[in-house]
Formats: sequence, structure tokens, C-alpha cells
Amino acid sequence: MAELTRAGLGIWLINLDRDTDRLTAMQRQLDAMGLEYTRFPAIYGKDHADELAARVDQAAYARNMGQGVLPGKMGCYASHVAVWEAFVSSDKQVALILEDDVVFHDDFLEALDTALAGATHWDTLRFNCIRAKLPISQGRLGRYRLNAYAGPFTGNAAYLLHKPVAERLLPNLWPQTRAFDHELNRFFHHDFRQFGLEPFASHVDDGGVSAITGTGFGLVRKFPWYQRLPHYGVKAGNYLRRAWWLVRKGRIRPSDASLD
Repeated sequence: MAELTRAGLGIWLINLDRDTDRLTAMQRQLDAMGLEYTRFPAIYGKDHADELAARVDQAAYARNMGQGVLPGKMGCYASHVAVWEAFVSSDKQVALILEDDVVFHDDFLEALDTALAGATHWDTLRFNCIRAKLPISQGRLGRYRLNAYAGPFTGNAAYLLHKPVAERLLPNLWPQTRAFDHELNRFFHHDFRQFGLEPFASHVDDGGVSAITGTGFGLVRKFPWYQRLPHYGVKAGNYLRRAWWLVRKGRIRPSDASLD
């Protein structure tokens, strides 16, 4: 594969029509970095609840997540899948997919260029996270660590995606059985290299207000502990599945070698 640069990069920003202040803040940041993007109108789950619910395996979602599916979770999932479809239909080789609550650090362009130059070493690559447990360094790209994770690695606010990976995974993303970042965390099932570039070059700040989970996560209603027992079994099993995939791929031992 020829070395990737920003010339082969497509940037998609997922943004609800009503969230104009977020769009303005993102546009200001992206313009300052000289990054051109395509705004993708996010799917508002409440407005499409019946349509989206028909594409959810409710029993599987409850088992996998330990809670019922929120309209916002359905809309978020469908939005990311739709952006993948738009990317696959484009002429771009790799996508940077953004949610509209990202705060970019001063080194984001350095991290982005480093990731693109080292694109043969990852399939999806995150620039921030909600959780990133049990990191295992796969080596160094520039001054960054390319990490796999034996624990949960969630959050889809800023990530890179190769086109062949999107093409291969898209047919397997419906029905929805978990939140989208949790679906991608099943790299062991889909068989792709999901890594993070640390130290992360961005973080998320939604001001405690989310169209997905409500203000201060007020819409989230986890099942009582005894109803979550199947969920705990899934979580425990996923630790084993992640570890076994990493063992099979020879990625379980930390490395500090340069990948440049």
C-alpha cells in the first residue's frame, strides 16, 4: 500500500440539525487546522424510533448492554452506519469520522499525519475514548504508542477507518445488538485491528448534555443487578475473546519497537 496522506482522506462530521452551536464550534476548530469536511446530518432517534426499532434485536441488546435500547442509541448507531455507507461510495481511501463534541488538542494534526503515514499497521484507529482498559503497545508511530486493548475500548467521537474494512463489515452491522462503539469493540468477532493512538490527541466534552443519554445520563436506566446477570456473563466472556484474538494474532506481548 502506498503511504497515505491527507489527500486520500475524507472527513465526515456527524451533527444533528438542531445542534448548531456544536457545528459552529467544530467548524471553527477544523477550519483552524485547514481540514475540509462533509457534514452528515445525524439521525435523530426519537423522530425515527419505530423505523429504527425494527432493525434492533431487542433481546440481544438487553443481554449485551444490560439495559433497554434508547432512541438516541439507535440514532447514533444508524448515523455511523450511514456515514460508513457514504464513505464506501466515495473516492476516498480512508475516513476520519467525527462526532460534534470533540475537542482537538494542539498535536492533532501531528497525530493524524503520523497515523496516515503508518496506515498499514491498523484497520480502525481512535484518537480519543470513553474507556481504554488494559492497553498493550504494538509499537511506536513517531512519538505515539499504537495500542491494542484487552479490556473495553469504547467511544467513537474521532476515529479513522480503512475502506476495505468498512466494505467488509457493513453487511454484518444489522440488526443492531449493542451500541455502535461496543459493536466495534468486537474486533475479535469481525477480525480487524482496532487500535488507539496514545497519548490521545483529542477528548470529548458534551457539557453534560447529550441527545443520546440525556442531561447527566438522565435517560439511562440500567436493569436491576439480577436482571443484568446475562450481561455480566457477556462482559466476562468478551475479556477472554479479546485476549484470545490478541494471542492468536501475536499481539499480546507489549512492544516498544518503532513501526515507522
